[in-house]
Amino acid sequence: MSLRSKRKSLLNSPSGRFSSSSMGSNSIRQISTATDIKPVTIDRSLLAPLNLEVDPTVQTIRTMEKNQLKTLNNKFASYIEKVRQLEQQNKVLETKWKLLNQQSAPSSDDAESIIKTFISNLEKQLELCRHDKVRLENECTAMVETVEDYKTKYEEEINCRATSENYFVLLKKDVDEEIMRKVDLESQLTAIQDEILFLKEVYQMELYDMQQRVKDTSVVVQMDNSRNLNMDHIIADVKAQYEEIAAYSREEVEKWYKSKFDQMKVQVQQHNSELQNTKAEIAELKRMILRRQTEIDVMKEQYSHNEVSISDMEERGEEAVIDAKSRIKDLEAALRQDKHNMAKQLRDYQDLMNVKLTLDIEISTYRKLLEGEEERLGKDSVISIQTVPNKTVPVTMQRQRSGPVLIKTVETMDTTYTEGK
Repeated sequence: MSLRSKRKSLLNSPSGRFSSSSMGSNSIRQISTATDIKPVTIDRSLLAPLNLEVDPTVQTIRTMEKNQLKTLNNKFASYIEKVRQLEQQNKVLETKWKLLNQQSAPSSDDAESIIKTFISNLEKQLELCRHDKVRLENECTAMVETVEDYKTKYEEEINCRATSENYFVLLKKDVDEEIMRKVDLESQLTAIQDEILFLKEVYQMELYDMQQRVKDTSVVVQMDNSRNLNMDHIIADVKAQYEEIAAYSREEVEKWYKSKFDQMKVQVQQHNSELQNTKAEIAELKRMILRRQTEIDVMKEQYSHNEVSISDMEERGEEAVIDAKSRIKDLEAALRQDKHNMAKQLRDYQDLMNVKLTLDIEISTYRKLLEGEEERLGKDSVISIQTVPNKTVPVTMQRQRSGPVLIKTVETMDTTYTEGK
């Protein structure tokens, strides 16, 4: 095998290959060939005859090397694409960083002032809710006191009504008793009048009987009188005595009945006056009862209205308290959410700072690597050969104008060849 073929086989072997980073889309500048040649020391054993037999595994090795080269080139292209993406992400992060510095991170003092203002507004709303609660409680207490006063007055009116009803019952009993007494007196008066009439009739009958007897006696005396007595005078005396007794009895009876009648009349007048007074008192009590009933109805209406008002006020108070509690809970939740969002923004900000620092470090590292690689690629390709007497080894240089950059180093015993593309 010749030296040139051996050099090519060594160049195509995977052991003498490595990749380097570049700027991706930037084209590779052409490399000019240097004119000066450096001497390279060559081992004399290399001048011995070479075995020119063809190795059957060369084709397979070359195919494997090509595949590996394609894979490495793809990896290198993906690496360059990744570098480009990282640069774009770095620009995006720098833009976000500027925006955060200008807007969302106007400073922690501004955020604190906003949060303090929001908290102060929440505290003011909470204070207003507390004042409303105190006012509603005071109104509810005053309304309860008013209801208690109305209840007390209502109970007093009920007691007055019960007392009036009891007094009315007692008066009614007295009136009933007086009416019964009047009926009894009227019946007694009727009986007495009947008795007077009966006694008058009896007196007339007795008087008539006595007159008849006296008349009969006088007749008998006249018929049987044989002594020539003055019977007319005796009969006149007896008659005068009986008439005197009858007149006295009649006067006494008339006086007694007249006195009784006058007494009964006075009693009837008294009972009539008492009955009129009782009727007037009953009418007055009825009017009082009606007035009390009207007042009780009015008090009942006021009581029912106050109960409805109290229930409405209690419902409004409970709704206001519930609304205030819900608003407080919402405000507390909003405050917690704002704190959480602020903490999250701070964490995101810190993460962005860390990512930015990491990307800055990586970009600076990649930039240094790329700049160093470009500096190496920007130099002229040089092949140095050290000769020994009676032998010169020619070296062929090749230039690849497009595609990924590949740098290979070939070592042959004590001689080193360096080729740049």
